[in-house]
Amino acid sequence: MNDKTTPPPQVWPTLRATDARALIRFLSDAFGFVATAVHGEGEFVAHAELRWPLGGGLMLGSTRDDPDNPWNLKPGTFGAYIVADDIEALHARAAAAGAEIIRAPFTTDYGSEDFTARDPEGNLWHFGTYRGEPH
Repeated sequence: MNDKTTPPPQVWPTLRATDARALIRFLSDAFGFVATAVHGEGEFVAHAELRWPLGGGLMLGSTRDDPDNPWNLKPGTFGAYIVADDIEALHARAAAAGAEIIRAPFTTDYGSEDFTARDPEGNLWHFGTYRGEPH
């Protein structure tokens, strides 16, 4: 995995969804994630990777009826902060796609332009221009 096309190490949050295929479509349409891998049969998604255009991404899959599974995440309990460039345009896109806007665009006291939305599964997505402190 050391070829030039393999991305560098990153953090990839994960979540489960009641209707994973619908959530993948929503995250693509509303926020601009790009589905790069979707594995599974019919409505069941065993594993999906969605890349964020500015770097990184997330992984998701369908819920499973397996109480002994150590990765038995509950749908709708996920939350993430995602760095974005054009908050106004992303907010408009999300609202047009049916995202529940929890907090309209605003400026934080440290200068980040932000907004918060909820997806149809109940997960929270907070987008902002703040990229973190320098290393």
